[in-house]
Parts: sequence; structure tokens; C-alpha cells
Amino acid sequence: MPSFDIASKVDLQTLDNAINTVKKELQGRFDFRDSHVAIDLNKKDLVVNVEVESDMKMKQVIDVIISRSMKQGIDANAFDFSKDAYPSGKVVKKEISVRNGLKQEDAKKIVKAIKDSGLKVQAAIMDNIIRVTGKKIDDLQEVIALCRAGNFGVPLQYENMKS
Repeated sequence: MPSFDIASKVDLQTLDNAINTVKKELQGRFDFRDSHVAIDLNKKDLVVNVEVESDMKMKQVIDVIISRSMKQGIDANAFDFSKDAYPSGKVVKKEISVRNGLKQEDAKKIVKAIKDSGLKVQAAIMDNIIRVTGKKIDDLQEVIALCRAGNFGVPLQYENMKS
């Protein structure tokens, strides 16, 4: 029986390359010359720590992070910008967590959308992936199209397609 997996993960090396590209770009920008900018990737916890002088520069750094990571192939939804920036002395700090793996509530939303679509497939949550099985590959491709059209707020990858 044909099947595939729906996952949500970020390649650590690609993320590291994107953060290094952001650092290089900010070093060369005129508006960031002679200003304090520190960007650090915690690979263990998947958190990007940003430290700048003002809120305006924080917004610019976030824009650069999003644009550079998208050019590296990382979806903008992979970053969680929900935590507010907080002042610490003369600088403004922000922790940007990177979503890696499907959370249970996100997986339930995706499975519910698949079941509500009326397609003849079965979707099962297995840890941090969703396994979708069906009799025809065409049904599985419709599920992929449905997941791409639906905005679930997490980046999705479709892998391990077996026929």
C-alpha cells in the first residue's frame, strides 16, 4: 500500500549556514557599522540569540534572518518570533526559537484536515511525524496538495514516499 510521511524539521547545517550568512551581511552593511550586533545559534536547544542596540535594528536583523534563511531553503514559519525583545542594559535581546518536529496539536490539526477532506486515505500520528497511507498514489498526491494549500503555521516536508 502506498504511503508517505509528513514531517517538520530543519536541517541544522543549513540553519548554521543561514545564520553565518546573516552575520556576514550585517558586517558589511553601512547602517550596522560601529554598532553592537551579536547573533548566536545554540545548536543544542535550536535557539537563535540576537543582541542589538535598538528595536529598529532588531526588526532589520529579523528581516535579514528571514530573507537569508529562505534563500537557504528554510521556511520562514520555522522561526518562532512570539517572544518579545527585552532590554538588557544598553542593548535589546531576543531569543528566536526554531521549530523542529511536529507538535501534537499541529499534528492533530493536519490529521483533522486530511480526514475532513473526504479522501480515501488513513493518517496516523507517529511521534513527531504523520504517516499517510492510501490505495492510490493519486490520493496521496491530493493530500500533499491539500497540506500545501492549508496554512498550518509550520513548515512541512513530504518524505519517504513508498508505492
